[in-house]
This record gives sequence, C-alpha cells and structure tokens, in this order.
Amino acid sequence: MKAICTKFLGLALLTALPATLPAATHEVTVSIDAAQTGPVIDKDVYGQFAEHLGHGIYEGIWVGEDSAIPNTRGFRNDVVEALRAIRVPVVRWPGGCFADEYHWRDGIGPRDQRPVKVNTHWGGVEETNAFGTHEFFELVDLLGADAYVNGNIGSGTVREMAEWMEYMTSDKNSTLANERRKNGRDEPWEIAYFGIGNETWGCGGNMRPEYYADLYNQYATFLKAPPGKRPKLVASGIHGEITEWTDILSRNVSHDRMDGISHHYYTIPSGNWEKKGASTGFEESEWFSTMERAYRIDEYIRVNLEVLRKNDPDEEFGFYIDEWGTWYDPEPGREPGFLYQQNTLRDALIAALSFNIFHEHARRVTMTNIAQMVNVLQAMILTDKEKMVLTPTYHVYGMYKVFQDATSIPLEVRTGRYSMGELSVPAVTASAARGTDGKLYLALANLDPQNEAVVTVRLEGADADAAAGQLLTAAAMDARNTFDEPEALHPVAFEADLDEIELPPKSVVVVELQ
Repeated sequence: MKAICTKFLGLALLTALPATLPAATHEVTVSIDAAQTGPVIDKDVYGQFAEHLGHGIYEGIWVGEDSAIPNTRGFRNDVVEALRAIRVPVVRWPGGCFADEYHWRDGIGPRDQRPVKVNTHWGGVEETNAFGTHEFFELVDLLGADAYVNGNIGSGTVREMAEWMEYMTSDKNSTLANERRKNGRDEPWEIAYFGIGNETWGCGGNMRPEYYADLYNQYATFLKAPPGKRPKLVASGIHGEITEWTDILSRNVSHDRMDGISHHYYTIPSGNWEKKGASTGFEESEWFSTMERAYRIDEYIRVNLEVLRKNDPDEEFGFYIDEWGTWYDPEPGREPGFLYQQNTLRDALIAALSFNIFHEHARRVTMTNIAQMVNVLQAMILTDKEKMVLTPTYHVYGMYKVFQDATSIPLEVRTGRYSMGELSVPAVTASAARGTDGKLYLALANLDPQNEAVVTVRLEGADADAAAGQLLTAAAMDARNTFDEPEALHPVAFEADLDEIELPPKSVVVVELQ
C-alpha cells in the first residue's frame, strides 16, 4: 500500500514546478540481502560538538541557576530534553579552535572566582569560564552521553594536559584528585575520547605533520589514567582530500598511543571561504553545489582509508570525522564570529546523505561530530532567550537514531544521477541495517529537489513486503522552522509497498521493512 501523504506531497511539489521544467521520475532499485552483515554502525557516528563559540554554550545550553528560563542546575530543560530524545551518544568539548587557547584551571572552583578571559577566536567576547570541566561532565550525564574532551596542545604544556587527565580520572588520594573532590566531584569521571590538540595544521599551532607527530608522541606518553580507564586517544588530522597527515601519523605513532585520527570537512556551497553562500533564499544551483560538495566526503574518506589500509592493515586506528556539516555566510545583523545560521530542508538532506556515507565506512568511521549542537553552524537546536526551535537536521538525527549500534547490511543501489552541467551526484542514496531491536531498517534520501524517485526494493534473506516509518520533505528548498512557526517542518508517517516506494523530491525517508 502507498501512503496517501506521499501521493499528495508528490503532486503538490510537481504542480509547483515551473512549466518549462518537464517532470521526470528516477527509477531506482535497491538490492538487499538481509543474510549478509557488515560492521556495526557505532552509536558515536551520531556524536555532537559543543564549542565555546557564540551562543553554543552560553544561552544555548547553559543559562545558570538564577535564570528565568526553566533549568536544572543551570542547564536549559527544553534543550536537554530535546537532545535526550535523539539519544546523543557523545559530545566533543571545549573545541574546536577554542580548545587550544583553553586552560582547564580557569574553569574549576567557585564560579564567581573564575577568571574572565577573551575568546580571541570567536568574536573577541568575554569568556566567563562559568561552564568548565564539572559543568561539562554534568551536561553529558544529563544527556546520558559519553565525553570527548579536547586538550590544549597549541598554547598549553605537557604538564597541564597530564594534570587535567589526573584531575578528571584519578581515584587516588593525590592532591589533584582531592582538589576535584573539594570542587564537588568525589568519583572520577569516565572519558570516552581525549583529543590531543585540534587543527594543529591551522588554528591549533600551524604545525607540519612531522612536528605534530613528534609532539603527539610526547604528550600521549604522559597522559595517564587508572587501569582500564584510559580514554581513546585522538590525533588531530587534516581536512578534505589531503592524506599526508593520516599517512605520517599512522606511520609514526604506535597503536598503544593513538586510537584514531580526526578529520574535518565543511560543506560550503560556493567552495569560496570568503563568499560561501546564503543559508536561505538560494537558487537550485546552490542546492546542487551543496549536495555535490557534501558528497565529496565519500571520496575524501576513501583516499584516507586507503592510506590506513597500507599502514595499519590490522585496523587498529579509527578515522573520526569530528567536525563536519554545512557552513554559510553570516546572517545579516548578527555577530559574524558567532557562526549562527538558519537550518533548512537542504541541511536535512546533507545530514542524511552524510549518514549514508558514514554507514558505508562503518568499519573505520566509528565517530563523527557535527558542527555544532546548538546555535552554531548546522545546529540541532536554535534558541532565542526563552524560545527554542528544532531544526530539520535535528529531525534527521531523530529519524536515523535506529541506526545507532545497528549492524550494517551491504546493499546495491542502482539509480540515475542528479546533474547540473558536467557535475552529478546519485539521485538517491541509501543505507540498510538490522537494529539492536532485531528489526530491519532502510534509509533513503532523494537529493533531487525537482523530481520524485520510485524505489523498488529487492529483498533476500528476510520476509517483508511493506515499509513503514517517517518522511521528511517540504515544497520549498529552504523550508525551515522559525521561532514564529516552530512546527513548519517535521517528519510525518509514511507507508509503502517494497516494490514501489515513492520518494517525493528533496526528501528523507527512514522505514522499517515489515
């Protein structure tokens, strides 16, 4: 059976097209053998990133106990509740570029005695340090998430980083552990990941990879935690198509000192950092360029994983995309250094496209962190004082949460292309997995904003002839939720037969195969 809402939306979208554009349909075949299994899709692929940047922390997450905004010990109740609903698995903090100017001692002890610094990276504003180590761990505890702490190698010292690790993890009667206890935390914290520096090729120190590899070995040597409590240690990699850093780090750092290498990639519609493109009001050419540039991460992952296959054939190193997402021009009237941008249906498609790619590389890509969680770049949530709105990207995270720790199932997608000029991307991308609940799930993303796709699912190894789940789409390419209309765009119920799943243009679907 076909969903009535699907037929209606498809008709509405097609009739809204200019008459000069002939309607077309992408015929797509997805072949799945449910008896075949791939690697587990680590829950941390759905990780988040919270940097001291604009209103990402202050006002977005932390408002303080005395705020009129409803809060629990200073944390916004509405934001925490919304993030818990999408099962945030891990949060990276305190940066980003901010991490390499952050000195952890500034953020402990009584808040009214913490030093006020200047955030030189992001807007030159005052940093009160009201949100520090204890507050971060309380946040991840409220979220039910794991902690990814990023250490300062750019302007810090080996001793400073080593002492922070002891402060956080020691269960001994040491001066640092007792200082933590005095500040209100008796038991040591659990740290899932610890990053040694951030973007050391740029804002983290403008280093050569050879120099950083030596520094990494030095710092990692002195990062000590109790037996069984050492976090996974993350090296700062590079960005885009570059493989040099992955090569040098994987050849010069041993497995006992490094668990993974980070990689960054931002999708900029124009490819020009000076004039990136607007977050709303864009033409289809900008929609296409955003899709095409986002899809490049597949190749960038592949070339780096090829280097790892050569240098690390036993697959001991992970490859973490710990900063990714869309980046547009600053919105008029806002502080440019705060990186606040609106979030539309286009961003939702980028999220779905990216997840489908990450799933394909699940053996090595076991953590990613979108930039960023609240009020910054491709955010889950936007706030304005007491108001809060969930973005289209948030809704995709909610739809895809069934893939957390699911077992991937290889599939073959036969699809046409969505093209403009000499460039093209697959019109439809997909991912399949068996969830931890034993159910079989399929995700589909139609990247074409003008034309629908009809998907035929050829399923072997399981009995199913129908699909039921959720659909996210809208008539406008820049459809979005606002503080005046917070529910303008959200997922709706979706059902279809496996031999004819109708995907409206510019849509995301996640279904259980039944």
